[in-house]
Amino acid sequence: MDAASNPIVTINQGKLRGQIKKLLDEKPYYSFKGIPYAQPPLGELRFRDPLPPKPWHGIRDALEHGPVCPQYNLNLRRLLEGNEDCLFLNVYTKTLQTNAKVPVMVYIHGGAFKSGSGDADRHSPEYLFLHNVILVTINYRLEALGFLCLDTPDVPGNAGIKDQVLALKWVKQNIAVFGGDPDNITLFGESAGSVSVTCHMLSPMSKGLFNKAIAQSGTAFDDWAIGKDAVNRAFRSGKVLGKDTNDKDELLAFLRSLPAIDLARLTIKTKTADEQFRGLSMYFTPVVEKKFGSVEPFMTEDPLDKVLAKKYNNMPLLIGYNSHEGLLMLEGQLRKAEFMNKNPSYLLPREIAETVGTQRLKVFGDMVKSFYFGNKPLSKETTAEIVNMQTDINFGYNTHRFIQFYKDNHTPVYMYRFDYETDFNVIKKYYGLQDIKGACHAEDLFYLFYVEANKNYYNEQEKLREIVFKLTKLWTDFARTGNPTPDSTLGIKWKPYTSSKREYMKLNEQLSMGEYAESDRIEFWDRLYCEAGRPCMNNKKCNL
Repeated sequence: MDAASNPIVTINQGKLRGQIKKLLDEKPYYSFKGIPYAQPPLGELRFRDPLPPKPWHGIRDALEHGPVCPQYNLNLRRLLEGNEDCLFLNVYTKTLQTNAKVPVMVYIHGGAFKSGSGDADRHSPEYLFLHNVILVTINYRLEALGFLCLDTPDVPGNAGIKDQVLALKWVKQNIAVFGGDPDNITLFGESAGSVSVTCHMLSPMSKGLFNKAIAQSGTAFDDWAIGKDAVNRAFRSGKVLGKDTNDKDELLAFLRSLPAIDLARLTIKTKTADEQFRGLSMYFTPVVEKKFGSVEPFMTEDPLDKVLAKKYNNMPLLIGYNSHEGLLMLEGQLRKAEFMNKNPSYLLPREIAETVGTQRLKVFGDMVKSFYFGNKPLSKETTAEIVNMQTDINFGYNTHRFIQFYKDNHTPVYMYRFDYETDFNVIKKYYGLQDIKGACHAEDLFYLFYVEANKNYYNEQEKLREIVFKLTKLWTDFARTGNPTPDSTLGIKWKPYTSSKREYMKLNEQLSMGEYAESDRIEFWDRLYCEAGRPCMNNKKCNL
C-alpha cells in the first residue's frame, strides 16, 4: 500500500484501489466504495438467490459507489432507474493494519424494502468515526426484484435478504484486510433494515456471520415485515404489467423479459381492497419459504413462532424506537380519516384482522378508536392521537413484544426510546411538522451518520456535537463490548432490560433510565392481541 496516494488492498477476489478521505477533524480515513459482493443478478439470475462474486485481474477501482438498485425512491418521490447490477458494498476504515482487529459495524439501510441504498449521501461514517470502528454499508435488491416469490425452487422468495447474507459472508471473509475483527461484527439497521437484522437473528443461514445486533424501529413481528399471499401478488404483478396468466413458468419468463425499472412501484399497483386502507404499503418483503431440497432457505417458519420456540441465534441486542414514529404516517392517515371514522376496524393490524371474525373485528376497531380518540373523530385536531396510535401499531407494541419473547436470562438486551429534538430532525421540517413534539421515524439516523445538509448545524452548535458524540459512543461501545455503557464516561449506566421492570434508556438531552415505555398504550394492545387469541406478553387470559 502506498499511503501517500490511493491505498491498494488485496481481498479474496483481487486487488482494490481506494481513496484517502478527511474526517471532520481533518484526520485521514480510507474509503473503498462499490465493491461487488455477488455476481450481477441479470438475465436468468433475476429473482434468483445471489451467487458469490467472481475474481478479477489487475486492480479494480473502488472510488465510486456502485449503482443503486432500480426503485421508486421514497425521498425523491420519483423512479430511479439505477442498475440491476447493484450488489455492491462500501468499506470505511481508519486503519489498514491487518492485525488491528477493529470492531466492525455492518449497516442495512431502510426504505420499506423498496427504496434506498448504502451510499454515503445518507450514510457517511464521520460521526461513527469519532470512535474506533469500521463501517460497512450495503445495497441489496429491492421490491419485486428482491422479494418476488413464486414458491418454486427457482424463485422461492427472499432473494434481497439473501443478498444481505452474502454481503455478511464477504465481510466475514475479507474485513481483516481493512483492519477489522471478523469475530466482532455488529449488524445494525433501521426500519426495513431493522426488520432485516431481527430476521438474520432467526435464520440458520446467517448463523455465525455476526456477533451483536442493533435494531432501530422495526422487528420481524411487525405487520409490515413479513409478506403474505406472495404468489397471488406475483400473478397480480404480471397482470398489471400486461401478462394475465396462471402459469408460473410463463409469468417468470415474462417478468424476466421486462426492463428492471418496470418492476418498481408494484407495491402500489398490486394492492388488494383490504390493503387500500389497512396498514403500511409494504408487501414485497421477506417471506416464510417453502422447503425445497435443492435450495438453502433463509426462513421456513414464522418469526413469531421461531422466537417463542427459542430458535434463534442468541446474541446481545440493542433495540428500540423513536418517540413519535407515527409522524411519518400522519399525512396518509389524514387522507383516509373520513373512511377510518366510518370503518374503525381498519385501524387494526393484519395479524388481528386475519384472526377474528367480522363482528369481533368491528368491536375491536371501536375499542381502538375509543382508546385513542374518545368521542372525537380522526382529523387535524387529533393529530397527536393519530401519531401515538400509528407509533404503537407499527413500531412500539411489537418492539416490546419482540424483546419480551426474545429475552432470556443469559444474553443482555438493551432497550431505548429515542426522543431528541434539534435541528437534525429534518424529516419533521420536510413535512412541515416541526411544531409537533418528538422524534419522527428515521430521524435517529441523522445523529449517527453525517450528511452534508447538516454540516453547518453541527459546526455551529456545541449541543449537537455533544449529542452526536454521546449517541455514537453508546452505539460503538455496544459494538465493541456488547454493553453500551462499559465505563463511566457518559455518567450513566444503561441497565439491561428485565421482564419485570422493562428498563429502557431515554435518549434525549438528559440521558436517563425509565421503566416500561408507553405502558398504558402497550398494555392496551397486549390485551387486544390476547383477546384475539394471538401470543401476548402477559400470556394470560385478558378481559377487555
